[in-house]
Amino acid sequence: MKALQKLAGQTAIYGLPSIIGRLLNYLLVPLHTGKFMISEYGEIVGMYAYVSFLVVLLTYGMEIAYFRFQSKNGNHHNTIFSTVLLSLFSTTILFIFLATFFSQSIAEFLNYPNNSEYVVWFAFIVGLDAISSIPLARLRIENKAIKFASVNMINIFVNIALNLFWIGYCIPEHQAGNSNFFIENFYTPSIGIGYVFIANLFASIIKFLLLTPSMFSIRFKFDLSLFKQMLLYGSPILISGMAVIVNENADKILIQRILEEKIGLYLATAQVGIYGGVYKLSIIISLFIQAFRYAAEPFFFSQEKEKDSKETYATIMKYFVIVCAFIFLAVMLYLDQLKHFVNNEEYWVGLSIVPILLFANIFLGIFYNLSVWYKLSGKTKYGAYIALFGATITIVLNLILIPRIGYLGSAWATLICYFSMATISYFYGQKHFKIDYSIKSIFFY
Repeated sequence: MKALQKLAGQTAIYGLPSIIGRLLNYLLVPLHTGKFMISEYGEIVGMYAYVSFLVVLLTYGMEIAYFRFQSKNGNHHNTIFSTVLLSLFSTTILFIFLATFFSQSIAEFLNYPNNSEYVVWFAFIVGLDAISSIPLARLRIENKAIKFASVNMINIFVNIALNLFWIGYCIPEHQAGNSNFFIENFYTPSIGIGYVFIANLFASIIKFLLLTPSMFSIRFKFDLSLFKQMLLYGSPILISGMAVIVNENADKILIQRILEEKIGLYLATAQVGIYGGVYKLSIIISLFIQAFRYAAEPFFFSQEKEKDSKETYATIMKYFVIVCAFIFLAVMLYLDQLKHFVNNEEYWVGLSIVPILLFANIFLGIFYNLSVWYKLSGKTKYGAYIALFGATITIVLNLILIPRIGYLGSAWATLICYFSMATISYFYGQKHFKIDYSIKSIFFY
């Protein structure tokens, strides 16, 4: 129970800024849905769906590898940190150069032919975030919770403040025909939804600058042998991460691509907007899962050498499910009130997908809990296999269901995918790293 209390405390410490930040960002949903047309909001959802793949690609499993190797080789923490940081710096710079050079071609592929600047902005956003992930991971390992929370909260507040300024203030003032110093010097009407992305860019720059002192406080050394070991460990996690992103965001891309042929680009993008807007109502469970993961990943590794570690992991799973079950119940009981966060009645036609997505996220959280078996046993390739299986289910079911029942098919595909991944991970885990989970109790809740 002491271990469980420790994890609960760390979840609160590391998760609180994430939860508060996500909730504050959540408050941007009524702002965006109220100020932009559904098709414009669909463009925002679509752009972030594409970009989510890059976030995983640019870290290529190094964050989890850093946790693993740091816990095993604590005496060489500076070498490990330096090696990971230098590798990410190198690949990020190359990525930003290529994305900028081919920005127009990429924009045309993404259906944004007139906005190649989006590609450049996001190249810097995901690049800076990829590099920042390692010093943030170091703060988590060193239990510097206050600094970790401060950096993340400042990043969030900058993003929100700029959204409120450009979208909450400048757009209404300009539409009302008013003009002043701020609108004349800091606002260009033609940028439109681009201000959502610019706000994100400035926030990422601030976060990177805040972490710069910790990145350059060590002597840089690149250990090639260590890098190869970490890359070998992290490669399956990269594949797994990419597959998970397919599960989380491919639906938003496929809805637009598939329905575009049937109802046209504008209406297809509007369907993405409805799906993305209503999807936000299932975010409360996602907030808890994210907070849990921030604390759980280093915690699982730190508990590995304890004699009762497996009992601890089983207990954590049980209480995790209990919390998720009560969150599900609360959201469904107050859905008639929560729907007003999507500040436009045109979105409410999609409310039927909320319980499906809530259940899907519960199984995703269970899968994250179960992943302890392949991370601790070093069999990360199984995590990749399971995630790839899930990605296959996601793509196949979306291709089958979207033409028939639209975004409702995407919601069902998400639930089936995460349930399948959790089930397979459980049975493989029992074979390779047996943990006696309270299955009956879990299903009861």
